Amino acid sequence: MPDPSDNDLGAFLRAARSRLEPSDVGLPTGGGRRRVAGLRREEVAVLTGVSADYYTRLEQGRERRPSAQVIEALGRALRLNPDARGHLFLLAGLAPGHPADRTRHHVHPDLLRLLDSFPSAAAYVLGPAFDVLATNSLARALLAPFGAETNMPRILFTHPAARTVFVEWPLVSSATVHALRLNAARFPHDADIGDLVSELLVRSEEFAALWSDQMAAGLTRAYKVFVHPDAGRVELTYQTFDVLDAPGQQLLVGSPEPGSRSAQALTYLASMTGAD
Repeated sequence: MPDPSDNDLGAFLRAARSRLEPSDVGLPTGGGRRRVAGLRREEVAVLTGVSADYYTRLEQGRERRPSAQVIEALGRALRLNPDARGHLFLLAGLAPGHPADRTRHHVHPDLLRLLDSFPSAAAYVLGPAFDVLATNSLARALLAPFGAETNMPRILFTHPAARTVFVEWPLVSSATVHALRLNAARFPHDADIGDLVSELLVRSEEFAALWSDQMAAGLTRAYKVFVHPDAGRVELTYQTFDVLDAPGQQLLVGSPEPGSRSAQALTYLASMTGAD
């Protein structure tokens, strides 16, 4: 049998079916006590339209060449969102991952200028491993409590100030890990992602638990609450934009509600940093 450690697709499928109950997908519960949580393999096979033997071989890694039709059917059967469905195609080898490319760790001068066009918002660029590659003045001031550390997952899981600054730490940390897993499949040869995951699996039990749940979802519109040591509570709504000419880079822009206490806090931070 293939090495289980080399079966990311099987691990993802097992985790996805464990999060569903028969009633979630229109199947009878059947009564009686189930030995494990979630759907059985046979139930996933029925929903997908394949034999139980084929699905078992797929989950165990003994079948390595599923068709696009089977993967699409699995995505529907397991009620996967678009990000997770795309992740499933990557794991099945049916969507190309991006090759190693160090240029995506360098921010184009035009994008650097764009960052400074958000005078009342915190804007920064993330790389594939969620290193902060560039910031405007407000984002730099907002992230100042973390000193020289610029990797967001490492900040969240190892920096002593993380849980104080990020009031809703469980939400922010889980969203970050799920997005990192998505990038790990999109950029399978990115050494920074692999090294970061290996490091945090050892350093943080909470990271390891989140990583093991196999969930994958991109960074999207999000509401974040900071407690800054100088400016106090800052509530921002973030929008995330993919940088199309640098796959793996993302521009994040966090804006406060106009006229709010958070807008005043950012104005105060701007005055401290000399931002216009």
